[in-house]
Amino acid sequence: MSSSGISKEQSTDHKYLLIIIAASCIVAAVFGSRNTLPLAIDGINQSETLNYLQISFAFALGQLFMGAISPFGGMIADKYGSGKTLIIGILLILFGTLLIPFSTTAFTLSISLGVIASIGLGIAGLPVVLASVNKLIPQEKVGMAFGFINAGSSLGQLILAPIAGFIIVTFGWVYCIYFLSLILLLLLPISVVLRSRTKEKALNNIADRTLSETLNIAIKTPSYIYLVTGFFVCGFHVAFIATHMPGVIQVCGFSPTVSGWSLGLIGLFNIVGSIFAGWYISKRSMRIFLAYTYFARCIIVLLFLISPKDLLSVMLFSIALGLTYFSVIPATAGLVGKMFGPQFMATLFGFALFSHQIGGFLGAYLGGFFFNITGDYTTVWLLDAALAVFAALIHLPIKEKLVYSEAT
Repeated sequence: MSSSGISKEQSTDHKYLLIIIAASCIVAAVFGSRNTLPLAIDGINQSETLNYLQISFAFALGQLFMGAISPFGGMIADKYGSGKTLIIGILLILFGTLLIPFSTTAFTLSISLGVIASIGLGIAGLPVVLASVNKLIPQEKVGMAFGFINAGSSLGQLILAPIAGFIIVTFGWVYCIYFLSLILLLLLPISVVLRSRTKEKALNNIADRTLSETLNIAIKTPSYIYLVTGFFVCGFHVAFIATHMPGVIQVCGFSPTVSGWSLGLIGLFNIVGSIFAGWYISKRSMRIFLAYTYFARCIIVLLFLISPKDLLSVMLFSIALGLTYFSVIPATAGLVGKMFGPQFMATLFGFALFSHQIGGFLGAYLGGFFFNITGDYTTVWLLDAALAVFAALIHLPIKEKLVYSEAT
């Protein structure tokens, strides 16, 4: 190969790397800041006339709104490009987050956190980011790219959670909100790297279908329905942990600082799990990976329930949760792309994420509901374990191939 050919290939690889880094930074900041917010629950509860259930409801409502908006965010990105869509979403997240310190009632907290910020999260969420990357880099690089980008959410949590925990203990929870808002503001110039246009998508599209035709085929495809149903279970699990892990640790008798380190460990080891997921699905079966991962979640939860609740068991539990936390996302997104191609992936994965967030609503809300009744989280952990087994089984019949028609 000539030197000019090598130079061109290296330039192209650098372009792909820049795209992956930009996507990872966006996911890290957006989801890292969101997953760090539950650390402020105690501060909100103590400084305002709000109880734990009302705060849990605001987080749960946010899960629902994020999911409901995700398909529409995908449609906007599929039509107008990802760059503009991401900027709009990030601005909404920033505005909603800045309103949280001024939200002194259950209603206003539900609007700021549960509606405004969560709509932004639905618009600037994973469907738009992953679909954009899927269109901008070669298909043989997509699996590993998804793994690294998914790891970005964990890296953000790893970095932001301990810092947020320190800020809350030292300065108060309001300053934690301002810190997270500043991080979000820095994303705006990064978003333009992921701009993708309709013409670019059409070149990569395998079948020349309209959106309505693709949706009609998708809802009649059993494999897609199984995938979307399984993702509901993922949402229940992740949202329960993201919202109530600080509460779980407090019940075990530890301080917010330990909660911060727990969330940080979940983030750290989800980096390992996500990168492994990207490597695995680029070489082997996505559905089998999903089945194994959901079953592993069940085992992890049951082991924690029967373990002594000392510092070591809490840290080991956090590590185990991290390894499987978001690792199902690359495979789920990968299967959507594999079944239907990249043209409307943002929309189709958006509908999958809507199912995920319905589960997330229930996980976040039921955690607070049963805690108010029983004073602990055992009931929801057992429900989480049972759902994980169901999800493991429902992924086994999925067919990993391109869907040409509803009869495929």
